Amino acid sequence: MSYVEVPGAKVPIRMWADPASVEDVAMRQLENVATLPWIKGLAVMPDVHFGKGATVGSVIAMQGAVCPAAVGVDIGCGMSAVKTSLTANDLPGDLSRLRSRIEAVIPVGRAMHDDPVEPGRFHGMATAGWDDFWARFDGVAQAVKFREERAVKQMGTLGSGNHFVEFCLDEAGSVWLMLHSGSRNIGKELADHHIGVAQGLPHNQGLVDRDLAVFVADTPQMAAYRNDLYWAQEYAKHNRAIMMALFKDVIRKEFKKAKPTFEQEISCHHNYVSEERYDGMDLLVTRKGAIRAGSGDFGIIPGSMGTGSYIVKGLGNEASFNSASHGAGRRMSRNAAKRRFTAQDLEEQTRGVECRKDSGVVDEIPAAYKPIEQVMDQQRDLVQVVAKLKQVVCVKG
Repeated sequence: MSYVEVPGAKVPIRMWADPASVEDVAMRQLENVATLPWIKGLAVMPDVHFGKGATVGSVIAMQGAVCPAAVGVDIGCGMSAVKTSLTANDLPGDLSRLRSRIEAVIPVGRAMHDDPVEPGRFHGMATAGWDDFWARFDGVAQAVKFREERAVKQMGTLGSGNHFVEFCLDEAGSVWLMLHSGSRNIGKELADHHIGVAQGLPHNQGLVDRDLAVFVADTPQMAAYRNDLYWAQEYAKHNRAIMMALFKDVIRKEFKKAKPTFEQEISCHHNYVSEERYDGMDLLVTRKGAIRAGSGDFGIIPGSMGTGSYIVKGLGNEASFNSASHGAGRRMSRNAAKRRFTAQDLEEQTRGVECRKDSGVVDEIPAAYKPIEQVMDQQRDLVQVVAKLKQVVCVKG
């Protein structure tokens, strides 16, 4: 579909979703965003749903301003995927051991590594800039400095919620490795700190929603936020790279006879800020639950833990600010899912997938998400499908 345009106070709201299907609270959030004095454009992805301040699945283009709540608290959260030389014929009948090996190597939930993981230990992994990246921690907000040891040990860990590590098959039977994570606790603490700072600034006192507080250009607060934002985005990218390296090590050991090789990794943020130019204007584009889909850009759009995921290539649609959805998007809140579904429901909906099937992850049940096929159909003018994947192993926090 092409987009539907809904009137907004300062800019029209371009929606790659049926407005009637969007929950009222999410529509109000979109309308609130469209009132911001600095806004130049708002694009809404088909996976849109209610979030803190701004909806998940929104792309907000502003001039001279950025809203930290419109980035989300998991700064730099995103996906990585890599195609391997393995095929379905290489797989054992029982995949439980593979899942256990992944869980033993990649800490999940709130867990962290006992000792920091150095990228130099992985064969062929780029280590340029690693020392400089950690040296720049000295320049982030004083409020999070006490978290340095935790941040170092959480590098290369999964977290919980909708984060996952998956072992997948494409329709041709090739094996893919895929994972989803972000900047862990340090990203959240930086986000919370800066959202608090923004809410106290005088220019934000008249906003319709205090969670839409912004930083404006040429102020020390904006400079401090952008410094910490870009550092956290880089943390998230390193975090996924190290997890993928750990994942590859597991695969090399488990499939030693097949001598697996790996193609070029695909990696994309879906909670981040980027400096981009549209209609002759230099804009700060915030994608919260959206990926960049410029012409030829590779991206990853996952479904839920029991459905398919897609490797895509962007079509460069400027009406969406070169963006696409970041996934299927939730159709109900975590609490609503826990009230409605049981562990037995989860077991039925994830049949054929080696994964957790206990009450602790019922909020991630496939039925709590929008149908991924519908979401993909709604953005045919944003991306083209390169590969469709189906997980056979899913590791959750």
